This record gives sequence, C-alpha cells and structure tokens, in this order.
Amino acid sequence: MRVNKKYSCLPAEEKGIHIINIRAIEDIGYDQHESTLLNSLSKNPDADCKYGLYFRDGKRKVDYILVYHYKKSSGGKALSRRAQQNDASVRSSRQDQPLPGKGVQLEMGESEPHMDYHEDDKRFRREEYEGNLVEAGLELERDEDTKIHGIGFIKIHAPWNVLCREAEFLKLKMPTKKMYQINQTHGLLKKINSVIQKITEPIQPKVAEHKPQTVKRLSYPFSREKQHLFDLSDKDSFFDSKTRSTIVYEILKRTTCTKAKYSMGITSLLANGVYSAAYPLHDGDYEGENVEPNDRKLLCEEWASYGVFYKYQPIDLVRKYFGEKIGLYFAWLGVYTQMLIPASIVGIIVFLYGCATVDENIPSMEMCDQRNNITMCPLCDKTCSYWKMSSACATARASHLFDNPATVFFSVFMALWAATFMEHWKRKQMRLNYRWDLTGFEEEEDHPRAEYEAKVLEKSLRKEHKHKETDKEKLTWKDRFPAYLTNFVGIIFMVGLTFAIVFGVIIYRISTAAALAISSTPSGRSSVRVTVTATAVIINLVVIIILDEVYGCIARWLTQIEVPKTDKNFEERLIFKAFLLKFVNAYTPIFYVAFFKGRFVGRPGDYVYIFHSFRMEECAPGGCLMELCIQLSIIMLGKQLIQNNLFEIGIPKMKKFIRYLKLKRRRSLDHEEHLKKKQRYEVDYNLEPFAGLTPEYMEMIIQFGFVTLFVASFPLAPLFALLNNIIEIRLDAKKFVTELRRPVAVRAKDIGIWYNILRGIGKLAVIINAFVISFTSDFIPRLVYLYMYSENGTMHGFVNHTLSSFNVSDFQAGTAPNDPLDLGYEVQICRYKDYREPPWSENKYDISKDFWAVLAARLAFVIVFQNLVMFMSEFVDWIIPDIPKDISQQIHKEKVLMVEVFMREEQGKLQMLETWKDKDKKKGENCNNHSPRLSRSRSGSLSSCHSYPLDV
Repeated sequence: MRVNKKYSCLPAEEKGIHIINIRAIEDIGYDQHESTLLNSLSKNPDADCKYGLYFRDGKRKVDYILVYHYKKSSGGKALSRRAQQNDASVRSSRQDQPLPGKGVQLEMGESEPHMDYHEDDKRFRREEYEGNLVEAGLELERDEDTKIHGIGFIKIHAPWNVLCREAEFLKLKMPTKKMYQINQTHGLLKKINSVIQKITEPIQPKVAEHKPQTVKRLSYPFSREKQHLFDLSDKDSFFDSKTRSTIVYEILKRTTCTKAKYSMGITSLLANGVYSAAYPLHDGDYEGENVEPNDRKLLCEEWASYGVFYKYQPIDLVRKYFGEKIGLYFAWLGVYTQMLIPASIVGIIVFLYGCATVDENIPSMEMCDQRNNITMCPLCDKTCSYWKMSSACATARASHLFDNPATVFFSVFMALWAATFMEHWKRKQMRLNYRWDLTGFEEEEDHPRAEYEAKVLEKSLRKEHKHKETDKEKLTWKDRFPAYLTNFVGIIFMVGLTFAIVFGVIIYRISTAAALAISSTPSGRSSVRVTVTATAVIINLVVIIILDEVYGCIARWLTQIEVPKTDKNFEERLIFKAFLLKFVNAYTPIFYVAFFKGRFVGRPGDYVYIFHSFRMEECAPGGCLMELCIQLSIIMLGKQLIQNNLFEIGIPKMKKFIRYLKLKRRRSLDHEEHLKKKQRYEVDYNLEPFAGLTPEYMEMIIQFGFVTLFVASFPLAPLFALLNNIIEIRLDAKKFVTELRRPVAVRAKDIGIWYNILRGIGKLAVIINAFVISFTSDFIPRLVYLYMYSENGTMHGFVNHTLSSFNVSDFQAGTAPNDPLDLGYEVQICRYKDYREPPWSENKYDISKDFWAVLAARLAFVIVFQNLVMFMSEFVDWIIPDIPKDISQQIHKEKVLMVEVFMREEQGKLQMLETWKDKDKKKGENCNNHSPRLSRSRSGSLSSCHSYPLDV
C-alpha cells in the first residue's frame, strides 16, 4: 500500500515541536507528488531554505505567501486530530461541501476549551481553500513556528507544469531561441549617438539591463505545444520571480472557497479576515554584510539612493522586479522630470529678465516717485485713512518681476511644452512597449471584485426567496441608484464645503486688514497687506493639506458604495472622484485671487459689502498678480514640502517604529524566539502593504497643474517642481524597495486614465493663462494705453491713466476716515484704481469709455491667444508621430521573422511527411518485387504496410 505523509501543524506546548502525522493514501485523497500542506522540521532548516526564500527542502522556490492569524489553546491537539479524521470526508465530498463549523462537528470533552465559532469557521475556510489550491497544482507548506506569536504562514510554490499552463492561459510573451539584429543608425547619426553615449556614461546606472542592446530575442505567446521554440535550457530562470508571482496570484483570484452558495476568492478571504495578508516575497536583503547579490540590493544601490540622484533610472530593472505598471509610472515620472529642465531654464531666464528691467519699468518708477504726490482713497471704512501711492513702491517693483512682456512669451512656451511633453511620452511609451514585449497586449476583463460578488449573491438570494428564480444576476443602475445619488450629493457638499472655507478665509482677510489698520505705527500700516496675505495663504495651505486627506477617504468610500464590478472600474472611478475633489480643494483659493478678487469691489461712496459690514477686498495698485504669485508659490511649495515629502518620509517611519515597539514587547515575552533569525516572509510581513499608485500619480498631476495652469504668474514653478521631483523619484524608489511589501506585478501598456487627465489639464492651462494675462495682469491695459492714449509713444502717464478721482465729500455717512488729517493735510480728491468718470463730469462715477476699450482688447486677446496656442499645440501633436519610425520598423521586422519561423516549421513537417511517404513507397516496391504471391494472397497485410506512415 502506498503511503503519503500529511504534515499538519499540531499546536504543542513542548517548545513548539511540529508533530508529523502519517496517514494512508486512502484517508487523504490525493497523491504525494501533487503536494499537500507540509510542515517539516530539520536540524538546520534555515540554511537549506535561505531563510524563507525556499521550501524546507531547499529546492522549491517560494512564489507567494498567505498569512493568517490563529489562536493556540490547550485543546489544540485534540482539535487537530479531529480535523484530520474528518479531513478525508471533507476533501472527498468537495461537491457537497457543508458550511464550515456545521457539517463537520468536532466533539469536545469537558476538559477541552470551547473554540470561538468565527475562528473555527475561518480555519475550515482556509482548509478548503488550500485544498482547492492543491487541486489547481500548487504546492504548499505551512509554518506556524515563527517569531511572531499567533501568525501562521502558507508558502506557495508553482511547479513547472503549472507555470507553463498558466503562462499559456495568460498569453505571456516569452523569449524564443530566435535572435535578430536591432537596426542601428548609420553615418552621422551613429557618430552623434556614440558621442552622446560617452558624455552620458557617468550618469548611466551600472546595471546590465540598462546597457544598449544590439540584438533582441524574438518573443511569442507561450504555448506548451510549441515549447521547442523557446530556450528552456534553464527552466529555473525561464520564468522570473515577477512572472511566477503573477501566475500564482491569478490562480489565487480564480480559486474559490465555496461555503453553501457563497463563492469566495482570495480578495474576499482577505476582506473577511480569513487571511490577514497575501504578498510575493522580496528577492532578499538589501543591506548588511555577506548579503548575496540580488535585484533588490542592486535597485537599492543604483536607484533607491539619494547619492545617485543625478543618474538615469534603471527602468528595465524596475520593470523586471516590480512589473510593467510600476515601471511605467517611474518611466513617466522620469520623462516628466527631464522635460522640466528646459521649462525651468526658460522660467529662470524670464525671471532674470524681470529683475534686469525692473529699474527701467516706467509704471513702477512713477508709483515709487514721491514727487507725484498721489493720494489714494482709504482701504477700509472709518479706521483706515488716506495713504500715499509711493508707500506701495515695493509691491509695484516686485510685481514687475512676474508681470512683464516675457511672461506672455513664457505662457505660450509652456502651452507648447505641455503638448511636446505629451507627444514625447507617447513615443517613449511605445519604445517601452516594444522593449517589454507589450506591442500586442490587450487587457482582458478582470475578475469581479469580492464586494460585487457579495451584492450579486444577496440580490439573487432575495429573488430566489421571492420568485424561486436562479438565473445569473447582475447589478443594474436601479440597484446602484441610491449610491449614485449619494455620490452626487456628497461631491456637491464637498465642493460647497471648499467654497465655504475659502469664503471664511476671505472674511478673515477683510476683518484682519481692518483690525491691523487701527495700528498707530506707520510701519504696521504699511505691512498690513503683506501680513494679511501671508497669514491667509498659510491658513489656506493647512486647510488644503487636511482636506486632501479627508477627501481621499471620502472618495474611496463613495466609490465603494457604488460597488464597481472589476478592480479597473473601481480604480478609474476612484481616480475621477479623488482628482475632482482635490483639484477643487487645491485651486479654489488661487482661482479666487486670480479672477474674483478686486472685481466686485464697487467704488468709494458705493462699495459692495458682505453682511452689511465687511467691504470686498481690493487689489494692490500694482494689480493682483503679485498676490497670485505669493498664493501659488506658498501653496505649491508647502504641499510639496509637507504633504509630498515629510508625510511620505515621516508616516512610514512612525508606523515602522510602532511595529518595532510591538515586536519588542512580544520578544520580551519569549527569549528563545528572539534568538532566532527571521525568515524572509516574516521580515516582509512587517513591511507596509502596497496601497496602489493612485496617491503617487495624484500628487504629480496636481503639481503638473501648478506648473501649467498659472505659470504666467509664477515662472519659477517649473524650477521648484524639478527640484521636488529629483527628490521624489529617489524617495518613492526607496519606499518601494525598503518600506513596502513587494507588490504583485501587473501588466499594462500605458498609464491609463491619467493620460487623459494630463491632456485635459494641458487644454485648460491655455484658457486659464489667457485669462490670467488679459484680466489679472496689466499687460493688456498697458498695450491699450501705449497704442491709443500715449502722447509720446511711451508708458509715461500710464499710472495716472488707470486711476479715477473721487470727491471725499461724496462718502456715505459713517464711512469717511476717522482721522482725515493723518497725512498732515486736508484731502479733497482721492484716487482709486478703476476706469470711471471724474466727479466733475455730468455722469460722475459712471464707467468710462476707456473701460470698454480695455475690456474689448482683453476679450480679443483671450480669443486670439487661445486659438493660436491651441492651433500650435495641435500642429505639434500632428507633426510628431506617436510611434517612432525605428520602432515601427522593428515591430514589422518581428512579424516577418515570426512568419518565417512558422513557415520553416511547416516546411520541416512537410519534408518529414514526404520522407515517410518515400520510405513507404520503397517498402511497397520491395514487397512487390520479392513476394508477389504473398502480396496477392495477403492484400490486407500489404495495405496495412502502406497505411502505417499515415497512422503515424
């Protein structure tokens, strides 16, 4: 009788020794080579299994890990024995599997403690699920003798036949034996490329995958029938660790644990706490003495280190280790950062141009000239007094740094830059698709999410109870209507909350300005505007950072109640909601300063009031562009410094420290376990789980908006974005390599919905910059004055032209300054910034013709600028092909070579068939020549001789 060893972990109190229970094959129900849950104990097991990277036999590699919680009890032995006795009936009758905890009754004595029903239920679900994994061909090994109390690990290994089967199902492209020469440049281009390679050699990472390749293996979707096409000389390395873990994860998602009619995959089991974690292993340690070389260590040295910030990223190695989806993110981030270099250089030139011409700017010189003696109207009622325009000299000079003719050129440049960046990324993406064998890859529909299956089950049970119907159900819009209504109301409420907070900050600015204006010191009065602006922006920044986290959680909750069918649908809906809320949150204060502040002020004697007591804010004499620049710079830099960097560094460090304290407390309870070295899967379990790429993309997309949307007001935005991204790349790399569990590799050929969002921001940036230049800056009023009103063709007199006059006797009762003699003389006429008729006119204080001339010029500029830049962007999009010419040639070459390979194979089969036929004819002739009588008498024998090759 054949015997199979069933290794079952029996929680024993004798120093955690695993008891090996040997049962007959009839009691177990499956063969030994199919593998079962194994718990082996050797004298020195860690040396054989390389501390958890292999099974205890040291030969089978661990491809995936399942983690679960368990409770040890004194009755554990009896329970395990009972479970083993019932295991045969459970596994043999898998079609009629009863509910865990109900169909299999465990008799317990009075001395044995009663186990929690939920723990018992989870244990039976695990047993059934793991049995199904074994039936799917996977090999499992259990380990509960770990340093972490109450945590068990299931090590999963995919044998060769399973890998081949799943690779064929997934249509994975694998390299064949056929190699071909990659087309190389010739002549002048070859010399230029060689020079560039020599120049850039110091900034290239020292990894084999990053070296330029001259030959490439022809790839073809794996097929078990055509294994002879592939190079299978080393089967252990044919499927790398990334591919192996992907294959195992697909099996885990597809395998179900059936409890009555409730079908549960790995996502449902994780959500219900049957398993606490599931993850592939890292390749090994990345630091320390005597560490074996591995891809993780190489990535840590050549990628995830701040000391190599000046080097290119080893994108191919990143893709090899983490998969295509994460590789594409870092490739996109690298292209975006590279493209920021020319934008930063041009922005610095524009800023330096403003610095060089500030002393030649006539409007700011007129504002700073105290001889003009221009008296301005009060900024607030009663408490504010008249003030000299020359007191705003510093603001006027600073405004010229960002409000000069060069900023218009820079806005056009950045619009074209955004279009060029998108085209450059598409070409780069195609190169990566060719290099990573993704040219023919099409994403298939993913497995339904666990929540979706649960909702469908709930609906089908309700219908079955009412109508006795068992048809396949699915969720319709009627089922989701309450969720859609909640989404709509929730998003409207969140947007309204953002507007309310911005409105509250506006009230703070107005009231604080009035309070500071009471200050008796002249220095305090002169710094009122700067103080109010700076404090209000800091308040906005704090609110934005807090609401960003809140909105992220709300967007996830709103998406969850919609119950999307697949993970892809869930991710796209989550991205849309999170981006909408975070976009409104980040840019609402900036939109207010750019387009609303100072637009609805009114005029002296007829101001617009909020709550009948607070006057609307006015822009400074130099315009609101300087304040917009301050607002944009503080919010952008604050978000990058605090949210993107400090949070990403600080929060993982804090969580790691908390986990360290918990482990230290556990170690103090058991000194013997403290002395053991941790296994690889124990170390990885203590790392943070991978939460997806949505937060990483989101912060970069918001930054892209800062760089493009209001770049006319802050030309240094690309420079600060570049400096941030240089740190961000290495920070994210270090997080992925050292702080996070290894994510499951996901195949992807593009960055998905993020590309459409980028294109939308690029289009919106053209419109916003057109309005910023025409309405927020003084560029258009200056042009109108220069060509319509200037007497000598210069800007002399521009400031006086933009100011209107007001007779102080026309103040409303109770709004005149309390101290009208604050300047030392009596004021009869004060000035304010607007285009209105003077008090001595027949239609005094009405809007003048100059206002309409300037407004017409502004609207005309918006139309011309928008259409011109849009046309230029589309021209750039059209003139740059999406697929590089050399890549299209290589793809065509691969198709031709693949056809040749199959034609040769068919020709070989035909030649073999012809040789068989020739041999058959020769045999027939020999039979006819030497034994004709025999052939006539035994025609049946002769016919069988002729038919033999055809049977073969």
